[in-house]
Amino acid sequence: MNNPIKIPLSKNKLIIKTIGVAIFVLAGCFLIVFSDLYKDFSIKFLRNPLVIQGIGVICILFFGAIGIYAIRKIYDEKLGLIIDSQGVTGNTNASSIGFINWNDISEIELKQVTSTKFILINVLNPETYIKRAESKMKAKLMRSNLKLCGTPIAITATTLKYNIGELEQLLQTEFNRHKKLKF
Repeated sequence: MNNPIKIPLSKNKLIIKTIGVAIFVLAGCFLIVFSDLYKDFSIKFLRNPLVIQGIGVICILFFGAIGIYAIRKIYDEKLGLIIDSQGVTGNTNASSIGFINWNDISEIELKQVTSTKFILINVLNPETYIKRAESKMKAKLMRSNLKLCGTPIAITATTLKYNIGELEQLLQTEFNRHKKLKF
């Protein structure tokens, strides 16, 4: 492949994601402010205002972090994914590591966790990529991916202007083409 395939981030998907997480942050605020409304709840431990407020705080922190990430991505000028003769460069999610050489890839597979589909890129030496992480948080996310999925590298199309099934086929085709060239 002489010309790289460049796939941009989907600003529309990111805006929708930001609106969604804002709703959950507001729900967390509601739980904190109106925790006493749950005093007659059918589940006993949820009658405690401190439990309800704790759930609210967790909502705000978790979804707030996702919201901050999504807002940053909206203004990110980098491409979401670049596929070329050397490998794949990803910028699709918080655990994206950047360039992955075709020679380091052992397998590409599609996996679904609840309703979200991911493309897993299995690499020969996962620790090499985890060590490249720019922050402890990114390294932690990559280690979680490794434990859950068997690889630290996962690509999601939820931030891309591309269909996940078509993207998986494209990556498989390019991987097979470049794998053949290596041998």
